[in-house]
Amino acid sequence: MAEEVAAGAGQQGAQETPGAAGPERGDTAAGPRDQGIASDGPAAGGSAAGGSAAGGSATSGADGGRPRTPSRRALLGWGGAGLALGAAAAGGATAAVESGGGGPGAADAAAVPFHGPHQAGIATAVQDRLHFAAFDVKTTDRAEFVRLLKDWTAAAARMTGGHTVGHGAFGELPEAPPDDTGEALGLPPSRLTLTLGFGPSLFTKFGLADRRPDALVDLPKFPGDNLDPARSGGDLCIQACADDPQVAVHAIRNLARIGFGTVAIRWSQLGFGKTSSTTPDAQTPRNLMGFKDGTRNIAGTDTKRLDTHVWVGAQDGPHWMTGGSYLVARRIRMNIETWDRTSLQEQEDVFGRDKGEGAPVGKAKEHDEPFLKAMKPTAHVRLAHPDSNQGATILRRGYSFTDGTDGLGRLEAGLFFLAYQRDVRKGFIPVQRHLARQDALNEYIQHVGSAVFAIPPGVRDGRDWWGSTLFGKSDD
Repeated sequence: MAEEVAAGAGQQGAQETPGAAGPERGDTAAGPRDQGIASDGPAAGGSAAGGSAAGGSATSGADGGRPRTPSRRALLGWGGAGLALGAAAAGGATAAVESGGGGPGAADAAAVPFHGPHQAGIATAVQDRLHFAAFDVKTTDRAEFVRLLKDWTAAAARMTGGHTVGHGAFGELPEAPPDDTGEALGLPPSRLTLTLGFGPSLFTKFGLADRRPDALVDLPKFPGDNLDPARSGGDLCIQACADDPQVAVHAIRNLARIGFGTVAIRWSQLGFGKTSSTTPDAQTPRNLMGFKDGTRNIAGTDTKRLDTHVWVGAQDGPHWMTGGSYLVARRIRMNIETWDRTSLQEQEDVFGRDKGEGAPVGKAKEHDEPFLKAMKPTAHVRLAHPDSNQGATILRRGYSFTDGTDGLGRLEAGLFFLAYQRDVRKGFIPVQRHLARQDALNEYIQHVGSAVFAIPPGVRDGRDWWGSTLFGKSDD
């Protein structure tokens, strides 16, 4: 859907959103990762996480030709510690790694650098597929949770480079499960990015209450919400984006496997058909209602606007969030069958744009500056535009979804809306309050799932790990 959440009155780089806000180190050669931009060029397959972060020699079971170091299972024995999937020995991020099995250059194609000041998967050029998972933390042991974050960091660095986790999917002791599930063997990295976030509920644990950011607010109940608790909330989230769905699913599956007993998946969502772009010259994608979506989204190359509206500044507080962002995730169900029986004229009036070119009412081209007063007062674009919301701006990375049927012969389909912003109180909340009251699009959509997360800054290098700024160097 096409919401116009821009950086300010009449500025380019704002975004359109449905329903919502409708709905390195070792690998730095491949582009301006310090600007949060994905690179389409090659990145070294062996990131620093494979050396210093992984804390051991990289080994290969895929090529069968190189000498191997003893496996963790052989070193630790057959107790629970020896069989803990992906668990590192003392420091947490010490799992050994192996090649993905595609030969020396297999990991070079389409790898997005993992390390940098911001997490990849936010301003990164939007990939085609999504697997998003929210987790509940099951342990009360802070040290155990920190070890998991380190293990996850090492595994994420390897998978985004196109490598398997641990000692790989085969070649180790046949009596024990392999470290990697194996379904991504032979596949390139497919621009995989993994982005981690902390939910409000995490700050009730591990003595973190005084470190919860003021901007990480619980979302209010908006008019029309019909939220399912089973599809909402979560202590943690992992957003996996890739151009190959199998690569994205493989990443979530392996992180969940590594975390077994420490965390458990609360809910997850698969997405296809990106409904927004952070690449200015790319063709604007369409949502399931057939309209171009995200025409005025913030560009991943626009560092000024990203600094203003997406990245948390040092002056914003708390210090541990500097360089991070805040994510709102909303599962938005579309009443597809009703929409498909609606006249074209009404569809265009609902959005405030024509369905073919995507031009705003009264204009000829998609990117022409909209004249809001020419649109109906209930038009989605008019209500979501920054001029209608005191300049509120978000960066969106939505995906379409279909999850079978609802048992009544209707498609369970819609938009999985993902919005990044510097402050939820100044981004998503004011825009959604406006839309929830007046947007004509509400007749055709309903928000059925919701979550909000603090996205910490990026992993700086092979010695750093996800969440280190929150949990402190005393945990190193």
